[in-house]
Amino acid sequence: MTSSLCFNLATGAYFASMILFVVYLASRITGTALLANLLAYAGLAVHTAAIGLRWYESYQVPGGIGHAPLSNLYESVVFFAWTIILIYLLIDLKYRQRAVGAFVVPFAFVAMIWAQLGLNDSIEPLVPALQSNWLTYHVITCFLGYAAFAVACGVSIMYLIKIGKEEKSNGETPAGGVLSLFPSAKILDDINYKSIMIGFPLLSLGIITGAAWANYAWGTYWSWDPKETWSLIVWFIYAAFLHARFTRGWVGRKAAWLSIVGFAATLFCYLGVNLVLSGLHSYGG
Repeated sequence: MTSSLCFNLATGAYFASMILFVVYLASRITGTALLANLLAYAGLAVHTAAIGLRWYESYQVPGGIGHAPLSNLYESVVFFAWTIILIYLLIDLKYRQRAVGAFVVPFAFVAMIWAQLGLNDSIEPLVPALQSNWLTYHVITCFLGYAAFAVACGVSIMYLIKIGKEEKSNGETPAGGVLSLFPSAKILDDINYKSIMIGFPLLSLGIITGAAWANYAWGTYWSWDPKETWSLIVWFIYAAFLHARFTRGWVGRKAAWLSIVGFAATLFCYLGVNLVLSGLHSYGG
């Protein structure tokens, strides 16, 4: 059993889970949603094993040293997918709103299919700057935060769809319609808020550990590298979200749009900076 095979199996599980969530919305059969969730759990278990196997395989690289599988774009993408499913399932344990899976699991599936089909999965020895435990602390905290923002984005899309339809139908959701399976607008707004409350301190820790790692590797805590600058932009967007929530009572449509904008900025911080701009984080390309 290799890590590549396990990653492929996890991708298949997420694909099947995503399809079943869509079938659930179309058929309104509760058992379909339960099966979709079980497949997400199974995918997460296999995915976890794959990450462990890849870590073990890094010790077998000639002339290399073992390291956590978080050092290049391929490894970061598959880890991002893992964190998305993890955060989704943790939130599902509290809210039990299975329709949310149809808007969150696709993020993980798209990440996995891109990694498997479009990225180089070879294991290479770490460059000196990456040979630090700060790499593990920094990447884990950042991506857990990113994953929480992905969940917030998914439920925000659901909120906008639901509230838009209700406004067109004078506040009433047609009985038996797809939107009847959506959580209430209040619950969607609450999940959005709670997800960002999870993600924001994790992102903050990611920035702090990144600064500590930068000082270890390059002798400076902050150098206004494009990645650092965009991380700060993302931090300010979500800080503004929480500030507006606490002081202005921002809920509903405004909060949903800001959550979506925040996740778009997060994706650019993660992928756009690494693939388009040059800087100290060019390892991702």
